[in-house]
Amino acid sequence: MSSDNTSFEVLDVQDFIDQQRFSPYQWLILALCFLIVAADGFDTAAAGFVAPALAKDWGLTWVQLGPVLSAALIGSVVGALVAGPLADQIGRKRVLVGSVFTFGALSLASVQASSIDALTLFRLGCGIGLGAAMPNATTMISEYVPTKHRGLLVNVMFCGFTIGASAGGFAAALLIPAFGWRSVFFAGGVAPLLLAVVLLVCLPESVRFMVTKSWPAARINEVLGRIAGTPLQASRFKLHEGTEVQKHTPVRLIMSKRYRTGTLLLWLTYFMGLLVYFLLTSWLPTLLKDSGMTLQQASLITALFPLGGGIGSIVCGYAMDRVNAHRVVAVTYTLTGGLLWGIGQLSGDTLLIGVLIFTAGTSLNGAQVSMPVIAAEFYPTHGRASGIAWMLGMGRIGGIVGSIAGANLLQAGLGLGAIVSMLAIPSFIAAFALFLKDAVAHKQSHASVISKQLTPGSE
Repeated sequence: MSSDNTSFEVLDVQDFIDQQRFSPYQWLILALCFLIVAADGFDTAAAGFVAPALAKDWGLTWVQLGPVLSAALIGSVVGALVAGPLADQIGRKRVLVGSVFTFGALSLASVQASSIDALTLFRLGCGIGLGAAMPNATTMISEYVPTKHRGLLVNVMFCGFTIGASAGGFAAALLIPAFGWRSVFFAGGVAPLLLAVVLLVCLPESVRFMVTKSWPAARINEVLGRIAGTPLQASRFKLHEGTEVQKHTPVRLIMSKRYRTGTLLLWLTYFMGLLVYFLLTSWLPTLLKDSGMTLQQASLITALFPLGGGIGSIVCGYAMDRVNAHRVVAVTYTLTGGLLWGIGQLSGDTLLIGVLIFTAGTSLNGAQVSMPVIAAEFYPTHGRASGIAWMLGMGRIGGIVGSIAGANLLQAGLGLGAIVSMLAIPSFIAAFALFLKDAVAHKQSHASVISKQLTPGSE
């Protein structure tokens, strides 16, 4: 099939996408999803960057700050668990536009908070939008990119999260001294509201979702025609996966016998990774400040932690498209654990701490943003948004645990070295779970091949 063909009796959607050049229309979709994830990263990290200034302004203890820092994570769990199945039913675009508008509006509302309870409530609502946005952006782009470049391109999109989170640190360093901590929430609210309008006008629905839900052929032809650069006239469409998966609801599908073990191992891996990530992004500015750095130094060094994620994401994505994706990411988690243990052994060397934090962030962020790629490959279209969303939702429970644990470890008097060294343990657990999932997948694949060989008439 070549890109100058315009008429098909039956068009295989993924084969068609795989055989086209990556078009300007697909670049537009990638750019929009990148901006969604960047806004998500900024608003997710914002509370951690304003925490020291907020604590000083309102006279709060670290334990009192815990609910504010964990509220968005709690909301994001709710958002992910609800939005994934919803997107598998009503579409990725509707949920994406609604989620971006929600977290933008609630971040803007946080500017007006006059009490710790009000700020916690606003951050909770903001988190619901954040939790809904990330998995659906991942699902959307994974269903528009060619298979051979999926790892790299999805991870390029996820660079938006690390860039957005890093931008939060730089914004805090620039804005808080001049305008106060509320200015960070203001910046994190206005941009997503503008983006929601752009998404409403420019973002298409997922073409795989349209096929699964039997949308009119003219709508599907229009989108695929924009990818091909020529009008198409297909009368029917198909996907690689079988129709039997649609017998289950999306949530029942991802917990069915075929997918259950892999689902639980994905949850465990992502849980451990986010425990490490959110403990550090929430409390690293405070830990560094307590170790003797100025607030500006602490904010800038913390900003280095997500900044390297772009490099890690691209390297992991490139490697995942060429060798075993599970092993690539598992090795990256292992490297993260070793680097965190090394940081914990240092004291007083600001430059070296900054270098190692940047390197650990490069590794951890590369691993974390690669996980949705593995999930997207694992689940069929009918349950893909749910599978990715529930992995992210369950994983963000790890973020809640990390955020609250950081507050209690600080309250117990533990310092930078002890806390960061301890984080090597969940990093190694994440690596082990992913190695185990890979082994289980190989075993199931081997059993499936034998079963087909023994079944008369099987293909």
